[in-house]
Amino acid sequence: MSDRDAEFGEYLDSRAVVMRRTAYLLSGGDWHRAEDLVQTTLAKIYVAWPRLNRAGNVDAYARKIMVRTAIDESRRAFRRRENVVGDLPEIGVPPAGVDDAVDVRRALAQLPPGQRAVVVLRYWEDLSVAETAQALGKSEGTIKSQASKGLAALRELLAAGRVALEGSPCPTT
Repeated sequence: MSDRDAEFGEYLDSRAVVMRRTAYLLSGGDWHRAEDLVQTTLAKIYVAWPRLNRAGNVDAYARKIMVRTAIDESRRAFRRRENVVGDLPEIGVPPAGVDDAVDVRRALAQLPPGQRAVVVLRYWEDLSVAETAQALGKSEGTIKSQASKGLAALRELLAAGRVALEGSPCPTT
């Protein structure tokens, strides 16, 4: 095994869990999309590894690649295509006592990809406004605006009660 592979393996071991969690939030709560997102990110990191490792900014590059890939994926036509069915499926109400974290994740999944990326980086990854702006390639004003709109939308969704999988509020029991 080369030094490059060993160094990349060490980085992967130390950051894999964090990357998966961030990807899960960026993908709207879909573990399958999150795994794809992590794999794409890791492939791009591996290609640029010698340059990134020398510069020492691997985490910043990883976040930027992950967010851009998540946004690009959400724009693809096959992600927006509707599935037409004859009968509507029954929508079950989550059992009483479901952890509030599930509601937050579902509400987060309903945000537009750009707002979701800002909210995840600012409040999950705990990046500053400047770091988030740099990671997304946007102005600090845009980051502040998107964070404000994203948080307002989350508050509105969560204030209505339990958030269903489809996004409509469920009656609380």
